[in-house]
Amino acid sequence: MSEPERTPDGRYIVVRGRRWRATDPAIPDDVRSALQQHLGKARAEVGAGRRTGDDERVAAARTRVSAAKHGLGERGTPWWELDDDARRERWETALHDLGDRPAGSS
Repeated sequence: MSEPERTPDGRYIVVRGRRWRATDPAIPDDVRSALQQHLGKARAEVGAGRRTGDDERVAAARTRVSAAKHGLGERGTPWWELDDDARRERWETALHDLGDRPAGSS
């Protein structure tokens, strides 16, 4: 899959004419991969919950989508407004919240 178009400042990607916040470029590849896997699984859960009419399942999955997107820097305070420590803390917290790693480990 080809990389999406980026704005000149690199802060956003452009998909079908719409701007979306880009993933934080400081995230290590293994962490990015883990968060993207969580995001994909959570999005699939949203769909499965909607198909079965299970509102609780959808809500839980949306919470996981949000956690993954925050960890990737695509939601919350823009990554370019945070210092390196705050950016690292954000992705570590997301991984912890998603059950991937203990809090504070990198």
